[in-house]
Amino acid sequence: MSDRSLLGPADVSDAELTDIVADWIGADRGSLELLNSSVEVVPYDLEAITTAGRYWLRGQVSSADKVTDFSFFVKHIQSWARSPQFQFVPPEHRAFAEAGVPWRSEALVYRSDLASRLPPGLAMPRTVAVRDLDERSAAVWLEEIPAVQRDWTTERLARAAFLLGRLAARPAVQELAGLGEFGGVRAVRGYFLGRLSFQVLPVLLGDDIWRHPLVADNFGNLRHRLLTAVERIERYVEELERMQTGAAHGDACTNNILFRADTDDMVLIDFGFWYPNPLGFDLSQLLLGDVQLGRGSAGDLPAIDESCTAAYIEGLRAEGCEVPAAVVRRGHALLMLIFSGLSAIPFELLAEAPTDGTRHIAAERAVALRYMLDLVDDTA
Repeated sequence: MSDRSLLGPADVSDAELTDIVADWIGADRGSLELLNSSVEVVPYDLEAITTAGRYWLRGQVSSADKVTDFSFFVKHIQSWARSPQFQFVPPEHRAFAEAGVPWRSEALVYRSDLASRLPPGLAMPRTVAVRDLDERSAAVWLEEIPAVQRDWTTERLARAAFLLGRLAARPAVQELAGLGEFGGVRAVRGYFLGRLSFQVLPVLLGDDIWRHPLVADNFGNLRHRLLTAVERIERYVEELERMQTGAAHGDACTNNILFRADTDDMVLIDFGFWYPNPLGFDLSQLLLGDVQLGRGSAGDLPAIDESCTAAYIEGLRAEGCEVPAAVVRRGHALLMLIFSGLSAIPFELLAEAPTDGTRHIAAERAVALRYMLDLVDDTA
């Protein structure tokens, strides 16, 4: 009646599962009987190097004459040293590379009381259980969110930005901002010393990539400006490190913000990059995530950015944060450039011949890059 083999190392015994369900529904453990359970893989198109698997775990328990259904989301998280991509990291850099990508953050967040500290209108899934599997992996069990699909209009994006601003500056949330700290490396400098220095910048500084038709046709006229930004990267990182920090989700793209069917709350998921960051950090992925995936128009960025940045600052003000708007906008501009602009060229699409689809993605990213470079210049 129960086959949970798909869970692999994240599976539990029938007795443990019964105990988890009893705790979740507030029943006496001795009164419950597990009737059945099943597992299915949650389809997800985007690769995540710290996620070993995502699953729906569903089943039924009985107590006396009552049958109760249960449904949980189970996420198997791991060090990215266990990801197939890790084999491409040179052996001499592996210790630094592993330490520079957090994987424990999500387990730490869901073991905390962050949910009770979030600003009104923002929520996160309730924790069912968190289980350490070994020294490099854990399983997070969460409630199933009654989510609905809604279009990400400018108004909804601005509301999300307002809530992320409140999240960043809310004193009760800031007390937990360091939960996901990894290896003592600040996120901005860690990204610069890690992915940018080892993967992105060496490619940009060479000549080969600029000959590829997707790059030459769309980014060729931006090469000088992009390489000038590369020359200034150390200065930009130092400038960001002098700025005030706040709590940051770390990957607040629209994929990671759900709409509840039963309330007006926006629900944050995927806390793998929870970490203190310069104010404005969460705006980057909110604005650019869909553009990077080819689902949004970069031509809309100026108007959406203006609306969302103003809403984010309004959120900061709602929590008593009076950092000047110009400072927030400058930090936002630099963060977008470092985390999205310098890697705007679609490296992942260059191995195959261009298609209409990949040409569209490259063109949109080039428009976005030009906007980011302009914003850095305008806020200097």
